[in-house]
Amino acid sequence: MKTLALIAHDGKKAEMVAFVKDNLELMKKFKLVATGTTGKYVEQAGLEVTRMESGPQGGDAQIAAMIVNGQIDGVIFLRDPLGLHPHEPDIFMLLRIADVHNIPLATNFASAKILIQGLSAT
Repeated sequence: MKTLALIAHDGKKAEMVAFVKDNLELMKKFKLVATGTTGKYVEQAGLEVTRMESGPQGGDAQIAAMIVNGQIDGVIFLRDPLGLHPHEPDIFMLLRIADVHNIPLATNFASAKILIQGLSAT
């Protein structure tokens, strides 16, 4: 079973839950890992999730470490491109690590849908 990391900034958490609910059958094909609060909301949508710390508390770094260790197959990171985030260096580090390790990374609904379809087909 492939592992998918889910991360959403505060302004995108409701959208992440909507995405998960709209794609529930596909999402059930993955082992899910998420940052703290995002994971709590995804659990409430009815899926089992391994929860890391919240992003500002190091959750982004924990997921980046999992990528380095070969434990993550894809990342959906619904980020707020217009907001300021105090942990911006962690966010960029996670994006860079995904690129370095050639891990598919989706930051919007269109790419997230393609990512889960592609990963579930392989």
